[in-house]
Amino acid sequence: MKCRCITIHKFEENAINEDAVLADTGRIAVSDGAGGGGVYAEKWSAYLLEHLPKEPIRSFDELDIWIAGIWESFYNEREAEAKLADSMLLNKFYDEGSFATLVAVWYVEPCLCRWMSYGDSVAFHYNKKSDVLEHSFSSLSDFDNPPYLISCKDELNPNGFKCGEFGIDKDSVVFVSSDTLAHYIMMMYEVAHKDEFQQELERCIGMHTKNSQIVKNAMLIDNVDFSKMVLEKLEKNVCNVNKFRMYLKKLVDQNLLGHDDYSLVLGF
Repeated sequence: MKCRCITIHKFEENAINEDAVLADTGRIAVSDGAGGGGVYAEKWSAYLLEHLPKEPIRSFDELDIWIAGIWESFYNEREAEAKLADSMLLNKFYDEGSFATLVAVWYVEPCLCRWMSYGDSVAFHYNKKSDVLEHSFSSLSDFDNPPYLISCKDELNPNGFKCGEFGIDKDSVVFVSSDTLAHYIMMMYEVAHKDEFQQELERCIGMHTKNSQIVKNAMLIDNVDFSKMVLEKLEKNVCNVNKFRMYLKKLVDQNLLGHDDYSLVLGF
């Protein structure tokens, strides 16, 4: 089994990458630290992946029990760190804590993977022979909604949890991605299959959100071959940070990809 992972920060000066990635035998995962609220997002996302169970999380209760068993150590370490910094940081940590999404896939048997997600990081399964893309997310338009986030101190919301299975074969590619890159992947697949997804694409454009123009620009591209134009390019560049950054920067400049940290893990 060959797993490959990469994560890069935003195209900004002195940006902190708040994403974390994991690829080992039998597991791939992404956690997207939410820097829009709270503090220590990059540490919380890394901590979640460091403690990710070896076996699949199959229910909300299992996720809840796992988080309940690990959050306190992180909280105590960050509290001590914040006390050494300044009172504003400490108060923000007390008030808000730390937040992150989580998506993970476990390879459980030769023809089966199990996945779970909390938030808007996404698990994908693409079959190169059938040209079918499965994913863990709801719909393209939902990327404009605030994501559910795992907190280091507050209770989880059962509505944020999803889990499922991917049946795989020799033509399968299973991968996980943080939200902005996932939006690009889903969008390009839907543009490649306009007849099937025309209504959803038009809904995204009509919402007049930050992603509407991106979807509109993608709709102008003719004859999109998802496997060659999207998946193969991601596979080709995932092993090299500089090439991956150059490839994504080109997509940003074409206004096909939003501004964010970008994470991708290929496996299975």
